[in-house]
Amino acid sequence: MSDYQPQPEASLCILDGVLKVSEQLAALPAFADFDAALLQQVLGEAGKFVGEVVAPLNQSGDAVGAQFKAGAVIMPPGFRDAYQAFWQAGWPSLACAVEDGGQGLPTVVEAVLHEMLNAANHGWTMAPGLLHGAYECIRHHGSTELKARYLAKLASGEWLATMCLTEPHAGSDLGLVQTKAVPLPDGRFALSGTKIFISGGEHDLTDNIVHLVLARLPDGPPGPKGLSLFLVPKFHEDGVRSSVHCERIEEKMGIHASPTCVMRFDEAAASIVGEPGKGLNAMFVMMNAARLLVGLQGIGLLEAAWQKADAYAKERRQMRAPGSSSKAGAADVIAMHPAMQRILQTQRAWIDAGRVIAYRTALELDLQKHHPDTARREAAARWCSLVTPVLKSAWTEQAFTGASACLQVFGGHGYVREWGIEQHVRDARVAMIYEGTNEIQAIDLLVRKTLPDGAAALQTLLAELAAEPGQNPRTRLALHAFSAFVREQVLPRTSESDAAPDQPFWLADDFLRALALLLMAWAWDRLATAPHADATAHAAFWRWVWPEFDMRMGMMNTTLTAGQSAPAML
Repeated sequence: MSDYQPQPEASLCILDGVLKVSEQLAALPAFADFDAALLQQVLGEAGKFVGEVVAPLNQSGDAVGAQFKAGAVIMPPGFRDAYQAFWQAGWPSLACAVEDGGQGLPTVVEAVLHEMLNAANHGWTMAPGLLHGAYECIRHHGSTELKARYLAKLASGEWLATMCLTEPHAGSDLGLVQTKAVPLPDGRFALSGTKIFISGGEHDLTDNIVHLVLARLPDGPPGPKGLSLFLVPKFHEDGVRSSVHCERIEEKMGIHASPTCVMRFDEAAASIVGEPGKGLNAMFVMMNAARLLVGLQGIGLLEAAWQKADAYAKERRQMRAPGSSSKAGAADVIAMHPAMQRILQTQRAWIDAGRVIAYRTALELDLQKHHPDTARREAAARWCSLVTPVLKSAWTEQAFTGASACLQVFGGHGYVREWGIEQHVRDARVAMIYEGTNEIQAIDLLVRKTLPDGAAALQTLLAELAAEPGQNPRTRLALHAFSAFVREQVLPRTSESDAAPDQPFWLADDFLRALALLLMAWAWDRLATAPHADATAHAAFWRWVWPEFDMRMGMMNTTLTAGQSAPAML
C-alpha cells in the first residue's frame, strides 16, 4: 500500500473555513503579519516535506527498529538524515519566539504539522515530540545561564530533549520518585537513580540530548512536594560526556523505530530548573504541551489508517453489494457495501470533528498567550483546561479502536504485515497510556477540574457552546441536558455525606466520553456549514456515533443512583 499522504488543504478548510484562524490571529499584535496566504504556504510546504521525506521511512523503520549496541542506540536507516533535514529546514522552530531563534508563528500551525508527522511516521516523530515542551519549560523556569546555553539549541531542534519522570516503582504516582539530587560545591547537583520508559533517551539523530529529570533533594519532604526538576545534558559544554547511561531499550508492541530507554544516572552533574520543590510545576509545562500533541497523534494515526482502508476498499472487488445495480453475479468494490461504509464513514466523522476540536484548542493556546483582553484570555484558559484531557483520551482511544476497524476492511490481508495497516493498530495503542493514561485524564477532568469549583467552569463552557449561532437543535438540547445533569445529579450525589468517596472515580470515564461526544456534535454543527463539508461523515456521526451519548448518560445515571461503589453493589 502507498504511504500516508498529507492533505493540507483539508486542514486549511477547517482552519479558515470553520474556525477563521487567520482572521482571529491577524487581530493580535503578535501575529499582525500573519494571514491566510502565509498559513497556506507553510502548511503546503510542510505537507511536501512530510510526504516526501518522513512518510517513506515508516514501514522500513518499523521493520528494522531502533538497535541497541553496547550502550548506544542506532536509529533505522534514513532516520538521522531525515531529522537533520527537518531541523535545518526550520520546522521545529515554527512556534518558538523570534528572540530565541524561532519563527514566531502561532501554535496552531505547529499543531497541524505534528498531526501530519504522526500520521506519516509515529516512530520517527517521537524524537521531536517533546521538543517544544522542553523549550517552553526552560524558557519559563530556567535560569539566565540555562537559557543562554540551551534555549536556542532546543528552539532550532539542533538538540533533542527527553522527559525523565517514570521509575520502576513510580509511574503515575510521581510522589514515589526516588532519584536523588545531592548538592555539589559548584552549585550543581549530582543525580543518582534509574528512569524507565524514556522516549529517545539515547539515539544518533543529534549530537546532544537534553534530559529533564525529576529528582528529590536530601532535605525535600516526601511526596510530590519534595520533587525538583533538573537538567542533565548528554554532553557538557567542554565536551565531557555526562554520567548518564542507557542500560537497554524496550521490546515493544509498536513504535519500534522509537527507542524507549532505561536510563541510569550515576552522580550525573545537573543544573536545577526552577525552584527547589517546584519540579512538578515546571514539568507540567512540558506535560500540558505533550497532551495536546498526543491528542493530535490520535487524529493523525486514525487518518493514516483511514487512508489505507479507504484506498483498499475502492480497489478490492468482492460479491455484489446489497441494492447494487450490477448484474447478478458481478463483483463490486467493497466500498459499496454498507458494512464497509459504516466503518469508513464513522472513522471519518471522528477525524474531522477531532480536527475542529484540536485546532481550536491550539488556537485557544495562542489567544490565551497573546489576546489583549483579560476575559478572553480566561475563556481560552478555560477551554484548554477542560478540553485537553478530553482530546487526549477520547481521540487516542478512537485511534486504536478505529485503526482496528480499518484493519477489518482488509479482511485477512489486514493481518499480514505487507499491507501496513496492522502497524497503525500496534503504534496507536501506546498513546492511550503515556502522558497520563486515559483513565487519569478522566479523573483530571471530573475530580480535579469539575467538582472543586462546583462545575462553574464547565457550565460556562457548555453555555457558551449552546449560545453559538447555527447550532443543531439536537446539540443545543443535549448541551442543556448535560448541564442540568451535572448540576442536578453529579454535584449533589457526589457531595452527599453518605455518598461513597470513590463514586466520582467510577463515574469519570463515562463523564469524559459523554463530553467528548458533545464536543463532536458542536464540531459537526460547525463543519456542516463549511465549504466542502463531508455529508456522509456528518450523517455517520448522527447515525452511528451520537447514540453513544445516550448510553453514557444512562451509565452515569445508574452509577449515581446506586448510591454506593461498585464493589459494595456486587
